[in-house]
Amino acid sequence: MSHFAKLNNNIVTEVIVAEQDFINSGVVGDSFLWIQTSYNGAFRKNYAGVGFTYDPTLDAFIPPKPYPSWVLVEATCLWTAPTAYPADGNDYEWDEDTTAWVEVT
Repeated sequence: MSHFAKLNNNIVTEVIVAEQDFINSGVVGDSFLWIQTSYNGAFRKNYAGVGFTYDPTLDAFIPPKPYPSWVLVEATCLWTAPTAYPADGNDYEWDEDTTAWVEVT
């Protein structure tokens, strides 16, 4: 069994587990594009989730952008903050207004 993401305008609307033959049969709907996704990230960078975008140029699933200031790392197709998460062992949350990590107290 394999995992497949249902795409509508390159946005994942559903993820199912199915045999390749089932997908190829057209039973699941010819009007949508089904792209195989890898649960362990072996291909297409990330396991697809509802709301993810499929980028055909990168052949990758990209999660929704968490904050406007975050940037995409094309090597992983994951978003990263414009400043590194502090490595002092404390808990932080992102503050988009200041574009900085704020310690959670």
